[in-house]
Amino acid sequence: MLSFQQLACRRDGTVLFEDVNLVIHAGQKAGVVGKNGCGKSSLFQMVLGHLDCDDGSIGYPQGTRLSHVAQDTPAVERAALDYVIDGHKTYRELESNAHNAEIKGGVEYAQALAALEDAGAYQINSQAAALLNGLGFNTHQHALSVSSFSGGWRMRLNLAQALMCPSDLLLLDEPTNHLDLDAVLWLEQWLRSFAGTLLLISHDREFLDRVCTHVAHVERKTITLYRGNYSAFEKLRAAQLANQQALYERQQKQRQHMQSFVDRFRAQATKARQAQSRLKMLERLEEIGPAHVDSEFRFSFEPPDSLPNPLLTLDKVELAYGDVSVLKNISFSIQQGDRIGLLGANGVGKSTFVKALVGDLEPKQGLRQSSRNLVVGYFAQHQVDDLPSDSNPLALLLKRYPELSESEGRNYLGGYGFHGDVVFQTIHTLSGGERARLALALIIRRRPNLLLLDEPTNHLDIDMRLALTDALQGFTGALVVISHDRSLLRASVDSLWLVANQAIQPFDDDLDGYAKWLSSQRDTGGIGRRDKGHEDVRQDSAQDRKARKQAEAEKRKQLAPLRRAVEKQSNTAGKLSDELTEIRNRLGANDLYIESRKAELNELLQVEAAVAARLSDAEDELLLKMEALEEAEKAIAS
Repeated sequence: MLSFQQLACRRDGTVLFEDVNLVIHAGQKAGVVGKNGCGKSSLFQMVLGHLDCDDGSIGYPQGTRLSHVAQDTPAVERAALDYVIDGHKTYRELESNAHNAEIKGGVEYAQALAALEDAGAYQINSQAAALLNGLGFNTHQHALSVSSFSGGWRMRLNLAQALMCPSDLLLLDEPTNHLDLDAVLWLEQWLRSFAGTLLLISHDREFLDRVCTHVAHVERKTITLYRGNYSAFEKLRAAQLANQQALYERQQKQRQHMQSFVDRFRAQATKARQAQSRLKMLERLEEIGPAHVDSEFRFSFEPPDSLPNPLLTLDKVELAYGDVSVLKNISFSIQQGDRIGLLGANGVGKSTFVKALVGDLEPKQGLRQSSRNLVVGYFAQHQVDDLPSDSNPLALLLKRYPELSESEGRNYLGGYGFHGDVVFQTIHTLSGGERARLALALIIRRRPNLLLLDEPTNHLDIDMRLALTDALQGFTGALVVISHDRSLLRASVDSLWLVANQAIQPFDDDLDGYAKWLSSQRDTGGIGRRDKGHEDVRQDSAQDRKARKQAEAEKRKQLAPLRRAVEKQSNTAGKLSDELTEIRNRLGANDLYIESRKAELNELLQVEAAVAARLSDAEDELLLKMEALEEAEKAIAS
């Protein structure tokens, strides 16, 4: 259990949140959401003890094992596999003890070896290898030094190290930012099976939906805990904001675009599943829009000056880096109005293909032909990194588009969240999300007729992602997207193409079908087995999983009555928490405080006090039952 009591956080004289009182129970998975800068990461630092609480306190049971992703990765000459195993500090300590005891020999050495075996010494390599493979590393990379990887891949190593650490409380801050879709799907499944408590900061709505059981919303200097996943949170927030007129206009625009797709492709067999996916999104639109109607981000694409057809054609193209071929015999044409999402494992050539479309990579063989009136808008992470650090958003915009006046430039940047003096702030002081927004603003101003987006949502918060998705709905040019954000893909593309085995071909299913296909490929060894040795690791992992499942089944049988008691009491506390939240929402209505409703107000205040008291008693009882379960678990383990 993790509790926050009268918690407050202040930074540079600004109150981020205060008087926060909430409890996250053992085993719950809470997504921490809110606008950038609201204090989410500061909350994590407080839980970890890296920041002091300005007021109040944070509590959790003594002996709770915490794990989190390190933000810095030293460029060490240590093998990736060993670096990941370092995350299991208990194992490394036992390993060191065994090494020291080996010199003495005898009983002490035998005991040290037994302790190592109990800690899973024989499975440790295969567990670490499975984490690396799941996060997109191939087997030969396991032996490469940490220093040989780029910054994004080092962050994956840090994530693997955090997952390797046995933990009761796992804190993950934007874990999907440096992952592709395949790795995101794998991580999603890993977290769903994680038995501990999870605090997760993420701007990926679908990832939050699949993983989280609760949502902690940081807004207006407080934190409110909602029961259910992110969609459930959006429903409740939508109910609170549903009377705003801007919502209606926005939803109608989204509905028209999606309904158009459904009507056009419902009868085509190859598009049927995607049409069904769009129908599901239509059903959800009434829940999504209101929860973000107060977003500060509003922008759209101006119509391109021309829409030639075709825009771009690749004819029997081979793409390579030096002597290493990545894609072969690619014949691909982009027509006016195409909206394409690229799928495929990391390293198969998706970004390489996009670079060829841009013209940054010349074909080794074959022909690239583009329309004379082609205007490409290309977004990739390197474009964010290449922004001139000594300039500022307004100066850079006016330099690229001198026809704009200063006031026009400021108004334009306002749609991307750059207000007031922020337009004069030097780029090197901007956050990653702000730089990404600026890069998008510069690209969109070009009025492209072909838009190429390579992971455009990295560092963007939920409101900005939704604004981008909304803008893409009205984009009239052709679109090619690589993204691990499934919500953006579902809402903005009409067809999916799979990059695999040095080829590109249509994927005649939706994203849910892709996840199933990916799982079947992993089960049969069709993905990731790029060199000798991976199959052995996979087989070892299967044996380990079977033994572990048998042991866990026996443990579950012994602990089942206590777990049921904890679950029952947790449900009781959860229902009371929901009831209290509903009462306090009712107390938030302005018209409740008029003289004619004074009696109703007093009655509601009495109910609030009674429910709060019952909730406090229920949480105390839950703590006792959890302590009983913890003692039983320790007894079984010993």
